[in-house]
Amino acid sequence: MRPLAEFPLAPRNRIRGVLFDIDDTLTTDGRLTAAAYAAMENLHGARLLVIPITGRPAGWCDHIARMWPVDAVVGENGAFYFRYDPAARKMVRRYASGSEQRAAGRERLAAVRDTLLQEVPGCAVAADQNYREADLAIDYCEDVPRLPPDAVAKIVALMQHAGLTAKVSSIHVNGWFGGYDKLTMTRTVMHECFGIDLGARRDEFVFAGDSPNDAPMFAFFPHAVGVANIREFSGQLTAHPAYVTQAASGAGFCELVDFLLAAR
Repeated sequence: MRPLAEFPLAPRNRIRGVLFDIDDTLTTDGRLTAAAYAAMENLHGARLLVIPITGRPAGWCDHIARMWPVDAVVGENGAFYFRYDPAARKMVRRYASGSEQRAAGRERLAAVRDTLLQEVPGCAVAADQNYREADLAIDYCEDVPRLPPDAVAKIVALMQHAGLTAKVSSIHVNGWFGGYDKLTMTRTVMHECFGIDLGARRDEFVFAGDSPNDAPMFAFFPHAVGVANIREFSGQLTAHPAYVTQAASGAGFCELVDFLLAAR
């Protein structure tokens, strides 16, 4: 990972949008700071596409799509995208699987949840689970004392043994039935809502993240950026971003936004 300052001016001038994780990338210690929110406003004001790509639940994403200065949001690690059309007063919701499949999946996830709570002392169901449509979020450090790496690895292994796709974020281990991830739904929202083929135009976008569940995005985008706290996951990433900020979490996001807008 190279310092953000080595991101050349010419490709920075071609950036059309910023995609970013929320927890510990946009937020700091679990909070959305005024500076980070203002950074989103500044991106939006500069007419760049602004799209959070998060593991957070559908209930949160409905609010984000309506209330934040964003053009769309991808949630639950790629289970859906939401986009609010203020002119039509309509929320567009697109899911990776149908409603019956999601309902059946939630029933199966309940059994996995019970196994995890029994087998991994100290973990808990994430506080936002009731607002989820498609995945199971197990808290390993948000509202519980931080579990050691071997406990987190055991959660992942048990999820995978049950047939789930499992991804580690900075606060949760998320598991779901299906082969989608953050990248697959990001490609879908860009094509369906904005007519953009990311395969051909990936160099026009920056993705910012901080944890292992962002690895598909790091691998895909040549101008991916990690905020400084990504170093906490050294050795756990299957792909690394091209650049890294000096500052961590929300301050790192602000650093990235200022750096991009200075080129314009």
